[in-house]
Amino acid sequence: MIDRQHFSTLRGPRTALICGISGQDGPYLAAHLVSCGYRVMGTSRNGAACNRDGLERLGLLGRVLIERMDPAEYRGTLALLARLRPDEIYNLAGQSSVALSYEQPAETFRSIGTATLNILEVMRVLELPTRLFNAGSGAMFGDTGGLPADESTPPRPSNPYALAKATAYWQVAQYRTLYGLQACTGILFNHESPLRPERFVTQKIVAAACRIAAGAREPLALGDLSVERDWGWAPEFVVAMHAMLQQDTLQDLVLATGVSMPLEAFVAEAFGRLGLDWRRHVVRDERLIRQDEIRFLRADPSRAADGIGWQAESTMVDVARRMVEARLQSERVPSRRAA
Repeated sequence: MIDRQHFSTLRGPRTALICGISGQDGPYLAAHLVSCGYRVMGTSRNGAACNRDGLERLGLLGRVLIERMDPAEYRGTLALLARLRPDEIYNLAGQSSVALSYEQPAETFRSIGTATLNILEVMRVLELPTRLFNAGSGAMFGDTGGLPADESTPPRPSNPYALAKATAYWQVAQYRTLYGLQACTGILFNHESPLRPERFVTQKIVAAACRIAAGAREPLALGDLSVERDWGWAPEFVVAMHAMLQQDTLQDLVLATGVSMPLEAFVAEAFGRLGLDWRRHVVRDERLIRQDEIRFLRADPSRAADGIGWQAESTMVDVARRMVEARLQSERVPSRRAA
């Protein structure tokens, strides 16, 4: 195997471009790459108005250059990549909420499917020697009948977000096969962190639990608590993203913990960390239940362990605990024992 990091020292620091650096994964990936000696740049559709909260929380302000680019706009993408010519591109951009994709299916596809195609096409046209990591999603597998999904599982997307991710996945595979591009997709299952916004259910749960622990009386409304997901820790997943691009031959890999738990378990853990009995504070709201909800998302990440030596270390319990602790610290909310 080529020691790419040793090779880079012969010609100066490698450069990495993170598309969608203002999301959850972008700041963690930037921090990891900076620690590896990279010159890191990020893109945002808003340019100077980019949300820098995550970068600030990780102490990265001033250490990462932000450029304006919307990957769904071909000409702007072409101009920026022709100027920067990065060694590595991490495509983390795009509308990332399953719930919102039902309301904005066209924009969801544009920001994921069209954007990925544009990046690939620019790499082909400019003949860039750049390596591309594309952030995929385990949601594209749809209902697997409770069986764990791996790299050979055929996609069966059941919502607009999953359809867009499945399309991008096939685009990457096709450009790698037809045009010889160095590109791969990390098929990411759920991974969480304190940088999650409250529109995602894990942070919604953590935020509500902390408010209730501080004395709020409003209950938390949730849908089906029996759905099972594979929850990992985002800072670990970005390490795998980087590792995937360091291989001689790039391949698509499932990135997950391999252990699925019901949403109820996450709720119980988050509330329990604050001394609360969740059953006294959570109500079921039928309006939050989608008819085509994927009931079980399970993964087999064994190929990642074999191919890049990566295994998730944190469990759902670790994730819930760390998110609660981070919320308490940021809000300075004292936890209390309660029934």
